[in-house]
Amino acid sequence: MNYRNMAYALAIGAVIVSGSIGASNAQAQSATSPQSPVKLSSDVKIERVVVDAAGKETITLHDPKNVIVVPGDRVFFTLNVTNTGTEPASGFRATNPIPGPVAFISATEDWAEVSVDNGVTWGKLEALSVTVKAVDTGVETSRAATAEDVTHVRWIFSNPIAPGTKTALSYRGSVK
Repeated sequence: MNYRNMAYALAIGAVIVSGSIGASNAQAQSATSPQSPVKLSSDVKIERVVVDAAGKETITLHDPKNVIVVPGDRVFFTLNVTNTGTEPASGFRATNPIPGPVAFISATEDWAEVSVDNGVTWGKLEALSVTVKAVDTGVETSRAATAEDVTHVRWIFSNPIAPGTKTALSYRGSVK
């Protein structure tokens, strides 16, 4: 493994170990109580496309510890949500920052919201914009936000989470 590959593998590994993709950094909130019975856990996999002899493509998932992670690799993040309490958890939301070495691609759930300004403003990506400053003139202009601008993804549960319910939320990214 060369130093560049090692750096990417270490960056993704650090993200996993630090919890930047899940339970320790995902923010969970419930309107029912400050000590929510909803527990979060996370998982991350590297997606690879395997082409068989007939040319058929299949996506395979790999533990980042078991493959060389390189720029352009697709990463599949899963946030597991479980209501361990005896009452429904209403008003629940989970917010996940996008890890630094990863560019956001998409959320699996169509009801997920994203932020392009570190969690200040939320919405569907196509409705968001970013302000950019021209390097040569310093003039600020606004442009439509793109997936590369996404800093956070958030899921707000419109219905209470029943006791014992387990749900998986996910999003994809690409190693920068």
